[in-house]
Amino acid sequence: MSFLGPTDPLALRPRRVLVAGVAGAGKTTLAGRIGASLGIPHIEIDALFHGPNWTPRPEFRADVEAFSSAAEWVTEWQYSMVRPLLLTRCDLLVWLDLPVPQALAQVTLRTLRRRMSGTPLWNGNVEPPLRAFFTDREHIVRWAWDTRHKARRLVYAARTERRDLPIVQLTSHRQSRRWLTEVLAPAREV
Repeated sequence: MSFLGPTDPLALRPRRVLVAGVAGAGKTTLAGRIGASLGIPHIEIDALFHGPNWTPRPEFRADVEAFSSAAEWVTEWQYSMVRPLLLTRCDLLVWLDLPVPQALAQVTLRTLRRRMSGTPLWNGNVEPPLRAFFTDREHIVRWAWDTRHKARRLVYAARTERRDLPIVQLTSHRQSRRWLTEVLAPAREV
């Protein structure tokens, strides 16, 4: 099975959608737009995972099991402990496959913007001080660099594991916008 592109029609209206991509690619933004376009709930998976002080929430897996058993949802395809479950339950995988330099620039700018503004994230967390880039191996920008090829491997493995699963590959934000308006919006009526 090959990947669908930004103008390829979908056979069915998607009801359970995963959005894959490297850190900083814009998965959450795209997932939110997909949810709005289809009129289905967007569950931001980071909000379920991160507890206060950036600690994992003990209820995370149970929360993912609960929402992913519902008839309709869209979320980001993250966190190895729930990736297989989400993959078995989704009916569409959207791969935001931006060039690595673009995704790295986006995650860096987003992190700087959030840090400078003190934007609260999930459960009261804020981006750590900028020096954390040098001291924390899991700093989001370092994480983005270290895992920059992971999404590709995961998507190709998903293609092998779920040959029936439509996978849409979008390589730019322009393609994402085109797909949302020309393919996904009409699919809402199907």
